[in-house]
Amino acid sequence: MMGEPIEAVRQGIKALLSELRGDPQALETAYLSVITFASQVRQTTKLTELMLFKEPRLEAEGCTLMGGALKLLAECVRTEVRKNTETQKGDWRPLVFLLTDGSPTDLEDFRQAAAEIKSLKLGNIIACAAGADADTSYLKQLTDNVLMMNSLSAGDMAKFFAWVSGSIKMSSKSLDAKPGAAIELPPPRRASRSSPDEQGTRGHKEKRGDVS
Repeated sequence: MMGEPIEAVRQGIKALLSELRGDPQALETAYLSVITFASQVRQTTKLTELMLFKEPRLEAEGCTLMGGALKLLAECVRTEVRKNTETQKGDWRPLVFLLTDGSPTDLEDFRQAAAEIKSLKLGNIIACAAGADADTSYLKQLTDNVLMMNSLSAGDMAKFFAWVSGSIKMSSKSLDAKPGAAIELPPPRRASRSSPDEQGTRGHKEKRGDVS
């Protein structure tokens, strides 16, 4: 993503934060993290409570190391999302959003990491293929919840991030549900499929990637 698309992502994140911070339930329960993947994979923000979360710096680069990003995501889930123990209440399962305008250039890593991510049994994984060059076939190896966005315009990006904020707010309001119960997400504006699964109490872990 370069030019208008990457700027649209930046503006989308600003709008997302503004919307979530205006919701008392989300403000109390939502934690966010950002992983970017292009020629390098970085966790630009560790899992952070909403009020302390700072907008990440996003830069456009060359490749699409989606497999590397998924490997890092798995590591972050294991180290940052709290588990239930005898002495502490654990986080609920993370909600993951993946945004890309291409296809993975590290295919072997992607296949291995996709299998690893599935084994973690996350709350929900929603992948968004943005633009004509995005390949949904790879995303469907990761999740059944694949959204398709035909353009990379500022307007379409704004709609996507509005849906993301709505999903996080809805899951925040469902925290009284029994763990393991299905939590309905708002219908996406453009999607091949979107089905709910399990959510979490603290770890709304958001992965937004491919800024190449």
